[in-house]
Amino acid sequence: MQPFQFHSAVARWFEQTFGSPTEPQLRGWPAIHSGRHALISAPTGSGKTLAAFLASLDALFRQGSEHHLPDETQVVYVSPLKALSNDIRKNLQEPLSGIRALLGEANGHNIEVRAEVRTGDTTAAQRQALIKRPPHILVTTPESLYLLLTSESGRKMLRTARTLILDEIHAVVDDRRGAHLSLSVERLAALVRAPLQRIGLSATQKPIEEVARFLVGTRAVNEAGDPDCEIIDIGHRRELDLAIEMPKSPLEAVMSNEVWEELYHRLAELIEAHRTTLVFVNTRRMAERVTHHLSELLGADAVTSHHGSLSAKLRLDAEDRLKRGELKALVATASLELGIDIGSVDLVCQLGTTRSIATLLQRVGRAEHKRGGLPKGRIFPLSRDELIECAALLHCVHRGELDRLTIPEKPLDVLAQQVVAAASTQDWDENEFFELVCSAWPYRNLTRAEFDHVVRMLAEGFSTKRGRRAALIHHDGINHRLRGRRGARITALTSGGAIPDNTDYRVILEPSEIFVGTVNEDFAVESLAGDIFQLGNASWRILRVNSGVVRVEDAKGQPPGIPFWLGEAPAR
Repeated sequence: MQPFQFHSAVARWFEQTFGSPTEPQLRGWPAIHSGRHALISAPTGSGKTLAAFLASLDALFRQGSEHHLPDETQVVYVSPLKALSNDIRKNLQEPLSGIRALLGEANGHNIEVRAEVRTGDTTAAQRQALIKRPPHILVTTPESLYLLLTSESGRKMLRTARTLILDEIHAVVDDRRGAHLSLSVERLAALVRAPLQRIGLSATQKPIEEVARFLVGTRAVNEAGDPDCEIIDIGHRRELDLAIEMPKSPLEAVMSNEVWEELYHRLAELIEAHRTTLVFVNTRRMAERVTHHLSELLGADAVTSHHGSLSAKLRLDAEDRLKRGELKALVATASLELGIDIGSVDLVCQLGTTRSIATLLQRVGRAEHKRGGLPKGRIFPLSRDELIECAALLHCVHRGELDRLTIPEKPLDVLAQQVVAAASTQDWDENEFFELVCSAWPYRNLTRAEFDHVVRMLAEGFSTKRGRRAALIHHDGINHRLRGRRGARITALTSGGAIPDNTDYRVILEPSEIFVGTVNEDFAVESLAGDIFQLGNASWRILRVNSGVVRVEDAKGQPPGIPFWLGEAPAR
């Protein structure tokens, strides 16, 4: 620890807790301390997140012990999953309280460094508390970062940021969500007072140089294409106990009920033989279905589900029960796939193919997610075609191969969103804003004509039978200024992000008015009063279906049907 000149209390806490640093930490800390941008690629469970955070914690505690530590946000941590954001905040409490206690013992200083979460699950009261007293470390998601950059109170909070940590960066780089995030990052860099240090973390990124260019933006890439970024590439390979589980009956084009029964019994055997098992599936309907069958074999208290259509309360409860070791199995979709630090999980089962090498590595990496752990994973192919794909996945893992990430080129719908959001917060010189957009790596090849077309569409709106509609910004062509029209900010705040909208119905429990989760609009419309369905491993009887709301009561364990959601399976 000494060569990195950590504060004595930070160094003592680390040595007492972990003993010695891992390779990503040894190589990452000097780069982060130097103030350079850094990209750390290392296997799951190797301490990447702590490598990024400990340097930031050291700076905060050092600032507090030498001067006064004001209530202002200095570190912004962005993760692609709400569950990962909640997990990070919990995991930060241990070093924060430990270092604070050691500082108090050493010199009587009581330095309170605070970390808080701001995601779509954050209540209005919690958001107000964040504004009144900003945390030193803000943990958020790409969509919530965009909302904060578009609101006056959020911009005031973010203006003091010095460090930006993008965790599991591979999960957003290769889609439009990543292009959206890259523009938000450039808007943040333009907002802050001091230079913004960017730190990227991931276990599965290829090609790593392209990810580094995405992280730092075009202003930090030279003419040869080399990013001004310290790339710490430990690799992604790790010892894994991986195997394919085959049913006794032959696999066919579609699984029969008999083969499903075999699969459930084999799953139950594996779950019984291990302390805690994480079962990954590819759809929410499958999550509820598998949870229902495993509950019949293992007991309702031993198994539950976790997916994006459950309420935040149910999801957090499932995560906490899993961490405390109270669950034998948790059936999850991609909602728990990235970076979650669940020490008690010793087996991961994957039902069906993951369609991606990186996804398989991330999911299996949830088992024994700790230093020196041996992740154990079992893959259950669900058809003959999937068997071939699963065998190919295993072959690629053994050879150390990874999927190649392809960054989408200049998506104009995402650009239009960010133009409206930025113009609603301040007046922009259009040339300056064009430069800001082009500094985001996905938009490096954006032409001025394409930018002008987007601005013209947003300024003029589009023609309808009743005249022109949806003009969201004012464009002063003489003085080259952009500013938002009335209502532009509301439009930007309510329509932001690159995750597709869905018209799901809220499920409300009567008479307590507790929010249980959401079901697909088609499922809700086709359901009748008296129907029983499962959500979150509990049976609910429908009382009535109103506009956008399904009102239910507890069905007290009666046999349920399984709800469906449309268009959720992973792409081929």
